[in-house]
Amino acid sequence: MKKVTLTKSLIGCKPNQKATAKSLGLNKVGDSIVHADDAVLAGKVKVLAHLVTVEAVENA
Repeated sequence: MKKVTLTKSLIGCKPNQKATAKSLGLNKVGDSIVHADDAVLAGKVKVLAHLVTVEAVENA
């Protein structure tokens, strides 16, 4: 599992980056989500790499 947190603003970003953040459920700075670690998440994080931080999370 991976925890993805939006750390920088989406203001001034490209439309595809805003859409990717919205598809992950990240709307404003500080929002976090936990997703299964798969290829789809890796691709989305690659698009938003300069705006998010990613942490590994243990299943609890």
